[in-house]
Amino acid sequence: MSTVHSTKGVVLRTIKYGDTSIITSVYTELFGIQQYIVKGVRQSSKTSAGKASYFSPAAILELEVYHNEMKQLQFIKEYRWGYMYESVLFNVVKNTVALFVMELLQHSLKEPEANPELFYLIEDTLKQLDKGNATLTGNLPLYFTLHLASELGFQLQGAYSTKTPIIDLQDGNFVENIPLHPYYLEGQLAEITSAISNLSFYNELETIPLNKNIRRQLLEAYQLYLSLHIPGFGQMKSYAILQEVLA
Repeated sequence: MSTVHSTKGVVLRTIKYGDTSIITSVYTELFGIQQYIVKGVRQSSKTSAGKASYFSPAAILELEVYHNEMKQLQFIKEYRWGYMYESVLFNVVKNTVALFVMELLQHSLKEPEANPELFYLIEDTLKQLDKGNATLTGNLPLYFTLHLASELGFQLQGAYSTKTPIIDLQDGNFVENIPLHPYYLEGQLAEITSAISNLSFYNELETIPLNKNIRRQLLEAYQLYLSLHIPGFGQMKSYAILQEVLA
């Protein structure tokens, strides 16, 4: 039996279904990741004009949904904007960062369980991306990847110091000596990671100027960190595009 619920949601991915409908993957505040059929939004009639844009990746929506625990595909009763972007959907760099975040979630979330704290992290990240300057935009994928790991239960333990200058990516902690495997960060990369992990506010990302090469090395390491802790993580398609657009 389906029951109706009000929930916020962030659109992860949308595909065409039939001639006029879509299937959309949404990370919801109440139910975690869910798949919804939305009928008729691709019709060429005046009543349907523009409706498909609600289901662009990274859209933040207020939803009325039918939910049945026994079904894999659910239905949306009503939808409206939960947040109106000023720049994310139109700025190439910010849109690429948003698409990277959406793909990262698809690779990381294997079960449809609810995690309101993760939902708030996603929502806040997208809103800050919308308002942030170029430095914040460039650093946001790093911040989000580390904090996603924390929400999924494998937060980096410890902090950078002269006694613990190395991050063991396999064990997920700061250590004194280089481990016996190749999955580690040291020196400047470990120090920057420690700083980003301990930021209290998004706008503090504006105070960490990083060059393209450092960002690339860090993001590769953080994706490796996720893949070491999430079975079947796979290859990120948007990563190469992100490297192209970030200064």
